[in-house]
Amino acid sequence: MSAEVQFSGAADAAEFPYKAINRGAIASLVFLLLSLPGLMPTFSPMLILAVPGVLAGVVALRAISRFPDEYSGASVAKLGVAGCALLLIGGVGFHTYTYLTEVPEGYERVAFYKLQSEPNGPDVPTAEALKVDGEAIFLKGYIHPSSGSGMLRQFVLVPDLGTCCFGGDPRSSDMIEVTLPPGEAVRAGLTKRKLAGTFKVNRVPQSKEDFENAMFYKMRVDQYK
Repeated sequence: MSAEVQFSGAADAAEFPYKAINRGAIASLVFLLLSLPGLMPTFSPMLILAVPGVLAGVVALRAISRFPDEYSGASVAKLGVAGCALLLIGGVGFHTYTYLTEVPEGYERVAFYKLQSEPNGPDVPTAEALKVDGEAIFLKGYIHPSSGSGMLRQFVLVPDLGTCCFGGDPRSSDMIEVTLPPGEAVRAGLTKRKLAGTFKVNRVPQSKEDFENAMFYKMRVDQYK
């Protein structure tokens, strides 16, 4: 005597109903991954992507709660919300602490943009540049690729990645000719550099190979990262 086994597709469907993962939950996780590079100083603006990540996750959790028979993915949404929130708070706190403590004692912070002349005006040294001429300053920027590759003791510093890699030939007030201490060198690349040293305005603009425009500024560095 043998038992007859019956398979019921309808019964299986009723016992294991299909529920789609809510798109908001997936989006929240994607925003979390996209905002992770924001922990690095160069890509810190990407931390803002954690905000839509939190919002997408919250919307997803509400939809899953209202329609539990249609949507799944609550755990994914919770992970996205918690991860994005922690990343946003932790990342902003980290960059704030870094900003408040990165200037060495005895140096004045100078924003690179204050050394740049107005885009539609004459390309000349700015009032801020003349003000800090001969002073010990701290500023940040990127090594221009035309400075060379490998380890460099001298290079040209520019204010941002656009000027560095996508802005064509920089203007005179967009560049600083940097010299490191004897025996020291830094590797070329797209890393944002922090420099502390003596800033000088060239009274006679200096020409440099591979650059069309002459340079107004130079800096002899004491400390760098």
